[in-house]
Amino acid sequence: MKILYFAWLRQSTGIGEEDVTVPAEVTDVAGLIDWLKTRGDGFEDALQDVSAIRVAINQEFAALDAKIAPSDEVALFPPMTGG
Repeated sequence: MKILYFAWLRQSTGIGEEDVTVPAEVTDVAGLIDWLKTRGDGFEDALQDVSAIRVAINQEFAALDAKIAPSDEVALFPPMTGG
């Protein structure tokens, strides 16, 4: 699975993108975030407030209960505003 980190998530984790193999029991976005938090302090800090994180799976916005697959691209980013 390819994971992309944007803005302060990238700064906190120190990673812009990575390819990972997630455990088989990780089947949705919430589970992925919980698993990522276990990967170190930067991840735990960056992902602590899930309400401040938006997610896209294969470039489509997704909810925390959205299912994920090993071949997916998952992007994590802060909420955006604009006009």
